[in-house]
Amino acid sequence: MLNINFVPDDYIQNSESHRTNLMYLVLFSVVMAALGGLFITIKVRQRALNSKEKLVNAKMTQAQEAIKQFEELQAKRKVMMKTALTTTELLEPVPRSVLLASLTNDLPGGVSLLRLNLVQKELKKTSHAALTNKYMKVQAEKAAAAVARVSPEKLLETHIDIEGIAPSDRHVASYIGRLGSSNLLENVALAESKEHKTKDMTLRQFKLTAMLRKDVHLTKEDIDSIRAGFEEREL
Repeated sequence: MLNINFVPDDYIQNSESHRTNLMYLVLFSVVMAALGGLFITIKVRQRALNSKEKLVNAKMTQAQEAIKQFEELQAKRKVMMKTALTTTELLEPVPRSVLLASLTNDLPGGVSLLRLNLVQKELKKTSHAALTNKYMKVQAEKAAAAVARVSPEKLLETHIDIEGIAPSDRHVASYIGRLGSSNLLENVALAESKEHKTKDMTLRQFKLTAMLRKDVHLTKEDIDSIRAGFEEREL
């Protein structure tokens, strides 16, 4: 059976051309929509990254400020520590550990320390009412003027109270003699000595007073020697 197509060829070609164009338009729309969505996504991400960057920059600025403040505090701390050490050296020309080691090194056999107390006091001023001689007044005024030129730290006296226990008064006297010949102390005196009975024996409990020399100056070798003697005694 013969098939006869009554549709003109031009119409068929136009229809196919319309369908092709329509397909191209749809594909173009899809591509443009995808590009638009991608562009919007990139913009959103870019804004988010910009916000994160600003936040990171703000945190970095805060961290830099915190580091700067920390460095300033460290610098101030070093200055304060240096000042404190300088003040300590002025107020305590002899470290207490070295003084204790020296007092321990001078202990005779059988003598032990029970308590050690250090008190710093200002120098007592001479009363002008007690001066009856004009020459003494002049000398006192000169001395007062000389004292006024000295730094306040040098106007301090270090008083030492020592308590201990010994087998006999002879041991106490020996200890006083050793302290009296020490380069660190002066005005060593016995304040009290009394019996201290135990179950097995009778001992002497004593109290001594002394003063740290104002002009004392220990070198590193002196300090090392005192500490070495203390360590040997402990062994």
